[in-house]
Amino acid sequence: MVGLDPDSLIGGLRRQPLLVVLRADQPLHLQGHLAALAHLGLVHVEIAWTPHPAWAEQVIQLRLGHPSLKLGAASVTSLEALAVVSEAGLDYAMAPIFSAELISAARQAQLLLVPGVFSPSEVQAAADQGCRLVKLFPAASLGPDYWARLRAPLACLPFCIAAGGLATADVEPWLAAGVDAVTLGAAVADPAGLATLAPLLERWRRRQPCQ
Repeated sequence: MVGLDPDSLIGGLRRQPLLVVLRADQPLHLQGHLAALAHLGLVHVEIAWTPHPAWAEQVIQLRLGHPSLKLGAASVTSLEALAVVSEAGLDYAMAPIFSAELISAARQAQLLLVPGVFSPSEVQAAADQGCRLVKLFPAASLGPDYWARLRAPLACLPFCIAAGGLATADVEPWLAAGVDAVTLGAAVADPAGLATLAPLLERWRRRQPCQ
């Protein structure tokens, strides 16, 4: 299965600039959480990679069971993980690190990999590698104005997904400050956290033009 092309992921995130990353040793333990996110109308969900031997098999079951979700992989830091993610047929993968080796291997596997960046040098290196999207990580350590400050010295910046240590209340301020999308994790890992997503998603739905 060929993953999403960058334009498709960018387009989807412009319509709904939010991703949620879920973590469990066995992906099937996330069934209930995925169902709840789908019910809320969320589109993009990342399943954190683990070395569990049935990870790919279980993710395939989740993918087939939740066709409204665009599932990707999170925490991809090795060629081993990349191979398993490709086997699972996911649409995209996110890395918390910048690795030219991973980017090259992902392209050979026809899998869209979004590399992690932190410093201006990593942002430029990602752009030089032709990456259309990057993951700013850990975003909370940098602050919402960091990305905008890079615009003058680096000029043309890639599509930025801010991730790491952010809560639902941070989403709209960070978007207003200049990032393109936000990833949430631990902040929405329980029912109380999930409930905070409903008003945000509803506001975005109301802003969509009538079909």
